[in-house]
Amino acid sequence: MRDVLRATDITGLNDHDIPPPFREVVERGWSVTAAGGRVLAGLRSAVPGGPCLDRLAEEATVNGRGMTDYDLPSAPRERTPLLLRRCLAYVCACLREAREEFGDTQVKAYVSLSFADTDEGLLTSNVTFCTPLPDVRPYIPGLESVTDAAVAEVSAEDCSVWL
Repeated sequence: MRDVLRATDITGLNDHDIPPPFREVVERGWSVTAAGGRVLAGLRSAVPGGPCLDRLAEEATVNGRGMTDYDLPSAPRERTPLLLRRCLAYVCACLREAREEFGDTQVKAYVSLSFADTDEGLLTSNVTFCTPLPDVRPYIPGLESVTDAAVAEVSAEDCSVWL
């Protein structure tokens, strides 16, 4: 992911980089579950099923989504910077809201880019948010050694460089 970030102009991120459905999620803000999970209110009701095993799993399940990409060019050289800007603009807007809601910067975002296992093999992305907990294994153990995707952990502090 470092190489992708270095090769992409991600300065000046703003709400116009975020697709409308994701802007609506940002506008709805954050909420807290009965288990203490920090979840995006606009995504909370969209998750089927019962309770998760732990708070980290609950946060990642509720907050995780693939980024809208159907309107982007298919060529990786053109697609990658646009997709990454969308993800990071959404991440930064959500982390800004989380900081305001919770009064801290504990929520982290995880952005992944990978090629879909389809005939087209298009570059796709996923974004989720969770709060690292001292007694729970990390959301992505060995983040630096992931080889099948470009992955980054993003904090609210990281966003200050890109806005």
